[in-house]
Amino acid sequence: MSTDVAHPRAADAARPTSRVFTLPDLGEGLTEAEIVRWHVAVGDRVAADQVVVEVETAKAVVDVPCPHAGVVEALHGQPGDVVEVGAPLTTIAGADAPHEQHRTEERAGSGNVLVGYGTGSATRRRRTRARPGPVAPRAGGGGVPRVLSPIVRRLAKQHGVDLSTVEGSGPGGVILRRDVEAARESAPVHELPSRSGEVRTPLRGLRGAVADKLTRSRREIPDASTWVDVDASRLLEAREALRERGIGLLALLARFCVAGLRRFPELNASVDTERGEIVQHGQVNLGFAAQTPRGLVVPVVRDAHEMTTAQLAEAIAHRTERARAGDLAPQHLTGGTFTLNNYGVFGVDGSTPIINHPEAAILGVGRITDKPWAFQGELALRKVTQLSLTFDHRVCDGGTAGGFLRYVADCVEDPVTALADL
Repeated sequence: MSTDVAHPRAADAARPTSRVFTLPDLGEGLTEAEIVRWHVAVGDRVAADQVVVEVETAKAVVDVPCPHAGVVEALHGQPGDVVEVGAPLTTIAGADAPHEQHRTEERAGSGNVLVGYGTGSATRRRRTRARPGPVAPRAGGGGVPRVLSPIVRRLAKQHGVDLSTVEGSGPGGVILRRDVEAARESAPVHELPSRSGEVRTPLRGLRGAVADKLTRSRREIPDASTWVDVDASRLLEAREALRERGIGLLALLARFCVAGLRRFPELNASVDTERGEIVQHGQVNLGFAAQTPRGLVVPVVRDAHEMTTAQLAEAIAHRTERARAGDLAPQHLTGGTFTLNNYGVFGVDGSTPIINHPEAAILGVGRITDKPWAFQGELALRKVTQLSLTFDHRVCDGGTAGGFLRYVADCVEDPVTALADL
């Protein structure tokens, strides 16, 4: 008489596995995020690529999908907690192996699963974070608690915002960064000076991410700048004629930039330093600088070369609105191949803009102002602006850069003819 005994290895194989899903690489130099709300609870069954948590970065509120299918065994953090990239978010019991795309990204070193965030092999800096302190009661009583993250506390302290007067917009009245920023806009800002009278502001969050990116651009890219003054009188006339269609100056300039990049594709490129190659992109993903309450961000209009001028205008308006609201989708914040910067809205004539790494060029536009100008053989008062192009000298020489800049300048001076040919 025999007795069947399960083989130890077979038993191990049948035993359900657990996988820890960590906060993925958020891109754009961001190394941490604040948990806003969970979309799942312990015991819930999740499918692969199901959104499990909403987090807030220095740039936007992002839905994070989990690559594993199974049952939620643990949630590592509560709303208001700040989580470092690579730190555990959830543990999934009985989890399937991640998709091949996720395995490839993990081997590349990023662990990224967010659409539109791209992966990178560079090692991210890790900063030690203090855990959130005791939960504070909600202002106005009632015993309903709110959770204050270290980022929110620090921002409130930095700008003199009394948290007891702030109503939280997060779940259960959690005070988020956007709540502090809204309170700051409606109250005087009080920086905390040191004993010597100087003011020190931590280089973190969005400001830190921008600083890292611009520093890398200056460090890695041998840039050069060229500029030209142009008569924009007819451009303003075209704007007035198209105003009812919702087409403004930025959309017209974007249209001309996209057309210029199709004629000078060398500038629609980036440099792969690891492989020593210039990568010329097949699509134009146009970024444009936008000032928001959080600071400067660069929303991206993907496949801009396939859009009409009206579609470009609509996309730019949408990205600008969402960027200022702080909830722009990840795929609209990354992946740009060229950037347009209209700094003329700040009342300045010219600048030498810094390239938005890893792109190869950026076009800057100054304010449009009355200046004496030679027009049809006579001196006249015309609407004049300055266009400045900063380009990566590794991808092209001055002839190509000058050709692109001259093409855009000609479009600005005769926009009706230019639009008729596009």
